[in-house]
Amino acid sequence: MSSEIDDDPTRRIVRPEPVLPRGGLRLNAYGVSECGPVRQGNEDTFALDLEVGLFVVADGMGGHAAGEIASRLAVESIVTYIARSDGDEDLTWPFGLETSLTIPANRLRTALHLANQRVFRAAASDPAYRGMGTTVVAVLFTTSGFVVAHAGDSRVYQHLNGQLTPLTEDDSLLAALGSAIDPSSDTYAHHPLRNVVTSVLGGDERLVGHVTERPRTPGTRLLLCSDGVHGVLGDDRIGAILAGQGDPRSHAEQLVAAAIAAGGRDNATALVVADPEVA
Repeated sequence: MSSEIDDDPTRRIVRPEPVLPRGGLRLNAYGVSECGPVRQGNEDTFALDLEVGLFVVADGMGGHAAGEIASRLAVESIVTYIARSDGDEDLTWPFGLETSLTIPANRLRTALHLANQRVFRAAASDPAYRGMGTTVVAVLFTTSGFVVAHAGDSRVYQHLNGQLTPLTEDDSLLAALGSAIDPSSDTYAHHPLRNVVTSVLGGDERLVGHVTERPRTPGTRLLLCSDGVHGVLGDDRIGAILAGQGDPRSHAEQLVAAAIAAGGRDNATALVVADPEVA
């Protein structure tokens, strides 16, 4: 994983060269995270590892910079476990083995639970961190498909053949109350309950997370983003940017710039992954 931090401490950028992951399938990805015009710090964290096909975005919450700590701990934990467990034939499953999921999906599920424990214990260890937590979305590619895991209201979208499809459902109070409001609508984006999340890493010792698996399809683009992007830009605008000419770098930069230009006040993070072909 290659990374770069420029002179602005509120901006994090990853500038990867295309890498051939294990399994022989080429991916390309780029991520951008901006503090935004209001916040003093950036509580979003993201990471990508093209060699193992892992992509993660986390949006932290909590005072005294605790949100930044929560998101960083979560991302580090997920990245470390996935790298360590890659090719390990002696894996153990401390949170059980979900028989309906493949081994790669169980790896990502385990990584999510380990990250939750790490954030939860860190929050309990210092009064300044009490109440901190973080949303997370993570995608792990295999030779034939990809796994999506999430908790909270950060999102993963798939753009394919001109169609934008959300692959996650927000863990929000609005959704839990059975709202019939379209999550892509302006009404949903500005609803007072939209930002009340019902599941985050670190909120409880036992995590309620979500893991799904999908097949790889040539031409797919995935967007992993915090609500600083999807909470400002509607699905039509997101889809239009991903449908436009350009590579993951230009799309990620356009999405974050558009969110800020549209009046976004939160940290904004976009990580775009291109899967151009399936062998």
